[in-house]
Amino acid sequence: WYLEIFKKIKDKFSHLHIKALTGAEINFLAQEYNLSYEDIINKMIEYGVDSIPGGGAEIFDETVRKRICGGKVSSDNWLQIHKLWHQKGRKSNATMLFGHIETRKDRIDHILRLRELQDQTGGFNSFIPLVYQRDNNYLKVKNFLSSQEILKTYCISRILLDNIPHIKAYWVMLTPPIAQLALHFGADDIDGTVVEV
Repeated sequence: WYLEIFKKIKDKFSHLHIKALTGAEINFLAQEYNLSYEDIINKMIEYGVDSIPGGGAEIFDETVRKRICGGKVSSDNWLQIHKLWHQKGRKSNATMLFGHIETRKDRIDHILRLRELQDQTGGFNSFIPLVYQRDNNYLKVKNFLSSQEILKTYCISRILLDNIPHIKAYWVMLTPPIAQLALHFGADDIDGTVVEV
Protein backbone atom coordinates (compact mmCIF):
# COMPACT_ATOMS: atom_id res chain seq x y z
CA TRP A 1 0.00 0.00 0.00
CA TYR A 2 2.77 2.48 0.96
CA LEU A 3 4.90 1.44 -1.98
CA GLU A 4 2.01 2.06 -4.37
CA ILE A 5 1.66 5.59 -2.97
CA PHE A 6 5.36 6.25 -3.60
CA LYS A 7 5.03 4.91 -7.14
CA LYS A 8 1.99 7.10 -7.89
CA ILE A 9 3.83 10.18 -6.62
CA LYS A 10 6.95 9.33 -8.64
CA ASP A 11 4.96 8.54 -11.80
CA LYS A 12 3.18 11.90 -11.67
CA PHE A 13 6.01 14.04 -10.27
CA SER A 14 9.23 12.31 -11.32
CA HIS A 15 11.34 15.32 -10.28
CA LEU A 16 10.34 14.99 -6.60
CA HIS A 17 12.76 13.37 -4.17
CA ILE A 18 10.97 10.85 -1.95
CA LYS A 19 12.46 10.35 1.51
CA ALA A 20 10.46 7.68 3.32
CA LEU A 21 10.46 4.72 5.72
CA THR A 22 12.79 4.75 8.71
CA GLY A 23 14.98 1.82 9.70
CA ALA A 24 12.36 0.95 12.32
CA GLU A 25 9.63 0.86 9.68
CA ILE A 26 11.74 -1.23 7.31
CA ASN A 27 12.37 -3.66 10.17
CA PHE A 28 8.63 -3.83 10.89
CA LEU A 29 7.74 -4.46 7.24
CA ALA A 30 10.38 -7.19 6.95
CA GLN A 31 8.93 -8.96 10.00
CA GLU A 32 5.30 -8.37 9.01
CA TYR A 33 5.73 -9.80 5.49
CA ASN A 34 8.49 -12.33 6.24
CA LEU A 35 10.94 -10.64 3.87
CA SER A 36 14.60 -9.78 4.23
CA TYR A 37 15.79 -6.21 4.69
CA GLU A 38 17.28 -6.40 1.22
CA ASP A 39 13.92 -7.49 -0.22
CA ILE A 40 12.19 -4.47 1.35
CA ILE A 41 14.97 -2.09 0.26
CA ASN A 42 14.87 -3.38 -3.33
CA LYS A 43 11.11 -2.88 -3.43
CA MET A 44 11.48 0.66 -2.02
CA ILE A 45 13.94 1.55 -4.77
CA GLU A 46 11.75 -0.09 -7.42
CA TYR A 47 8.77 1.98 -6.26
CA GLY A 48 10.63 5.30 -6.23
CA VAL A 49 12.06 5.91 -2.75
CA ASP A 50 15.21 8.04 -3.10
CA SER A 51 16.47 8.30 0.49
CA ILE A 52 15.48 7.27 4.01
CA PRO A 53 15.18 9.37 7.18
CA GLY A 54 17.16 8.67 10.33
CA GLY A 55 14.26 7.90 12.65
CA GLY A 56 14.30 4.90 14.96
CA ALA A 57 17.96 5.18 15.95
CA GLU A 58 17.06 6.65 19.38
CA ILE A 59 20.18 5.69 21.37
CA PHE A 60 22.19 2.60 20.44
CA ASP A 61 22.95 1.25 23.93
CA GLU A 62 20.67 -1.80 24.18
CA THR A 63 20.07 -1.51 27.94
CA VAL A 64 18.80 2.05 27.54
CA ARG A 65 17.04 1.10 24.32
CA LYS A 66 15.11 -1.67 26.07
CA ARG A 67 13.67 0.89 28.48
CA ILE A 68 12.93 3.73 26.09
CA CYS A 69 11.85 1.82 22.98
CA GLY A 70 11.69 -1.89 23.75
CA GLY A 71 10.36 -3.85 20.79
CA LYS A 72 11.66 -1.38 18.22
CA VAL A 73 14.42 -2.38 15.80
CA SER A 74 17.71 -3.21 17.57
CA SER A 75 20.67 -0.90 17.14
CA ASP A 76 22.60 -3.52 15.16
CA ASN A 77 19.67 -4.03 12.80
CA TRP A 78 19.14 -0.26 12.39
CA LEU A 79 22.78 0.05 11.37
CA GLN A 80 22.51 -3.00 9.08
CA ILE A 81 19.48 -1.53 7.30
CA HIS A 82 21.29 1.75 6.65
CA LYS A 83 24.40 -0.13 5.53
CA LEU A 84 22.36 -2.13 2.99
CA TRP A 85 20.66 1.07 1.81
CA HIS A 86 24.03 2.79 1.35
CA GLN A 87 25.39 -0.23 -0.53
CA LYS A 88 22.64 0.37 -3.10
CA GLY A 89 24.17 3.79 -3.73
CA ARG A 90 21.49 5.59 -1.71
CA LYS A 91 21.75 8.24 1.02
CA SER A 92 20.13 8.40 4.43
CA ASN A 93 20.09 10.53 7.56
CA ALA A 94 20.99 9.49 11.10
CA THR A 95 19.50 10.65 14.38
CA MET A 96 20.21 10.37 18.09
CA LEU A 97 17.58 10.95 20.78
CA PHE A 98 19.32 12.30 23.87
CA GLY A 99 18.55 13.98 27.18
CA HIS A 100 16.50 11.17 28.75
CA ILE A 101 18.12 8.32 30.72
CA GLU A 102 21.26 7.87 28.63
CA THR A 103 24.73 8.88 29.79
CA ARG A 104 27.36 10.93 27.99
CA LYS A 105 29.16 7.64 27.35
CA ASP A 106 26.02 6.32 25.59
CA ARG A 107 25.95 9.43 23.39
CA ILE A 108 29.61 9.05 22.42
CA ASP A 109 29.11 5.34 21.69
CA HIS A 110 26.15 6.19 19.44
CA ILE A 111 28.10 8.84 17.54
CA LEU A 112 31.16 6.60 17.11
CA ARG A 113 29.04 3.76 15.70
CA LEU A 114 27.63 6.18 13.12
CA ARG A 115 31.15 7.36 12.33
CA GLU A 116 32.29 3.77 11.81
CA LEU A 117 29.46 3.00 9.38
CA GLN A 118 30.06 6.28 7.56
CA ASP A 119 33.72 5.34 7.15
CA GLN A 120 32.57 2.10 5.49
CA THR A 121 29.80 3.45 3.24
CA GLY A 122 29.84 7.25 3.03
CA GLY A 123 26.05 7.05 2.85
CA PHE A 124 24.92 9.40 5.63
CA ASN A 125 23.99 12.83 4.36
CA SER A 126 23.27 14.36 7.76
CA PHE A 127 23.18 13.75 11.50
CA ILE A 128 20.29 15.14 13.54
CA PRO A 129 20.63 15.18 17.35
CA LEU A 130 17.09 15.17 18.80
CA VAL A 131 16.48 16.46 22.32
CA TYR A 132 14.09 14.44 24.49
CA GLN A 133 10.95 16.46 25.20
CA ARG A 134 9.64 17.53 28.60
CA ASP A 135 5.95 17.23 27.68
CA ASN A 136 4.28 13.83 28.08
CA ASN A 137 7.45 12.62 29.76
CA TYR A 138 6.64 8.97 30.44
CA LEU A 139 10.23 8.24 31.50
CA LYS A 140 9.77 10.62 34.45
CA VAL A 141 12.99 12.47 33.67
CA LYS A 142 13.44 15.20 36.26
CA ASN A 143 16.79 16.71 35.32
CA PHE A 144 16.57 17.94 31.76
CA LEU A 145 19.65 18.98 29.86
CA SER A 146 20.82 22.55 30.05
CA SER A 147 21.23 24.57 26.87
CA GLN A 148 24.97 24.36 27.46
CA GLU A 149 24.90 20.54 27.53
CA ILE A 150 22.80 20.44 24.36
CA LEU A 151 25.23 22.74 22.55
CA LYS A 152 28.21 20.72 23.82
CA THR A 153 26.60 17.64 22.27
CA TYR A 154 26.38 19.50 18.96
CA CYS A 155 30.07 20.50 19.21
CA ILE A 156 31.20 16.96 20.00
CA SER A 157 29.02 15.59 17.19
CA ARG A 158 30.62 17.93 14.68
CA ILE A 159 34.15 17.05 15.84
CA LEU A 160 33.58 13.28 15.86
CA LEU A 161 31.44 13.17 12.72
CA ASP A 162 33.79 15.04 10.44
CA ASN A 163 32.94 12.38 7.84
CA ILE A 164 29.20 13.27 7.74
CA PRO A 165 28.65 16.43 5.68
CA HIS A 166 25.78 18.03 7.59
CA ILE A 167 24.51 18.37 11.14
CA LYS A 168 20.96 19.62 11.48
CA ALA A 169 19.47 21.63 14.32
CA TYR A 170 15.87 20.46 14.53
CA TRP A 171 14.24 23.59 15.91
CA VAL A 172 10.98 21.85 16.82
CA MET A 173 12.77 19.95 19.60
CA LEU A 174 15.42 22.57 20.39
CA THR A 175 13.35 25.80 20.30
CA PRO A 176 14.22 28.40 17.65
CA PRO A 177 16.74 30.32 19.83
CA ILE A 178 18.79 27.21 20.68
CA ALA A 179 18.59 26.04 17.07
CA GLN A 180 20.04 29.39 15.99
CA LEU A 181 22.83 29.07 18.56
CA ALA A 182 23.53 25.53 17.37
CA LEU A 183 24.66 27.05 14.06
CA HIS A 184 27.64 28.42 16.00
CA PHE A 185 28.28 25.06 17.71
CA GLY A 186 28.59 22.66 14.79
CA ALA A 187 25.21 22.59 13.03
CA ASP A 188 25.07 23.91 9.48
CA ASP A 189 21.34 23.63 8.84
CA ILE A 190 18.09 24.35 10.69
CA ASP A 191 15.42 21.74 10.02
CA GLY A 192 11.76 21.30 10.89
CA THR A 193 8.51 21.92 9.08
CA VAL A 194 6.09 20.81 11.81
CA VAL A 195 3.21 23.23 12.30
CA GLU A 196 0.93 23.14 15.34
CA VAL A 197 -2.70 23.67 14.40
